[in-house]
Amino acid sequence: MKPKIVVIIGPTAVGKTGFSIEVAKRFNGEIVNADSVQLYKGLDIGSAKVTKEEMQGVAHHLVDILDPKQDCNASQYSTLANNAINDILSRGKLPIVVGGTGMYVNALLFGLSVDKGSDPDYRRELEELAKKEGSGYLHKMLEKVDPESAKLIHPNHLSRIIRALEIYHVTGTPKSQFKQNTDSPYDYLLLGLNLPREELYDRINRRVDIMLNSGLIHEVEGLKSQGLTPAHKSMSAIGYKQTLEYFEHKDYDKFVNDLKQASRNYAKRQVTYFKKMPKIVMVSAKETTKNLKLIEDFING
Repeated sequence: MKPKIVVIIGPTAVGKTGFSIEVAKRFNGEIVNADSVQLYKGLDIGSAKVTKEEMQGVAHHLVDILDPKQDCNASQYSTLANNAINDILSRGKLPIVVGGTGMYVNALLFGLSVDKGSDPDYRRELEELAKKEGSGYLHKMLEKVDPESAKLIHPNHLSRIIRALEIYHVTGTPKSQFKQNTDSPYDYLLLGLNLPREELYDRINRRVDIMLNSGLIHEVEGLKSQGLTPAHKSMSAIGYKQTLEYFEHKDYDKFVNDLKQASRNYAKRQVTYFKKMPKIVMVSAKETTKNLKLIEDFING
């Protein structure tokens, strides 16, 4: 029999933290972080990292475990999360995976997709082209051969663009047409929290204001003084990337507008990604009682 786990995902600012803690308290659970930025020490304000007070005594795993100069990919995350889940299960508690990094959740639930071949020479060719023309140029190349993947990959996410182009180059088939593995080692309930778009965007805008008032700029100054640069993966996260750019241009109003726009765009991409995940149950983040009942029914089988 596969072990049961609850997975709670949703776009930024939708209310995952508060709801997941309520779930953990009600169903004797512990939380496994699935936010790629909250893995890093010192990236607190910009990631809206859960505080000790907000935890309300609920154990949280995979928070503050990496130095911000380290990289972490979906494969590494999956190993860390599986270890945490096994630890929680061994103590008779319910693992609750919570976060907004869809690729990490996908790797945890279904494993990484089968290798579709590689061509190192072609990758180097694309990397050189990106240095000359920019990642946006490669993104336009991807739009022509695999528009579905292009919709899901941000124009600045160079490594994912190159990988999608490489898959098409090697196989002749768009990455988006390879079938998703839907078999999982877990008996899982995948809840996708969402809100009406205008309401969600309003929450995102207010969250950005709170981050700025809480000292986001000071936090990034401290990280910069430690030698963190845009080349580090942690600093490419929304909030940190825009703040580093602000240090260069010093246009505060543009910085705030760009950060809010980037956060809203990211939320839109998150929802698009989540809706395609196998067996996901999309729910309103406002219907807490109903959502708790879904979890109760799942646990009781």
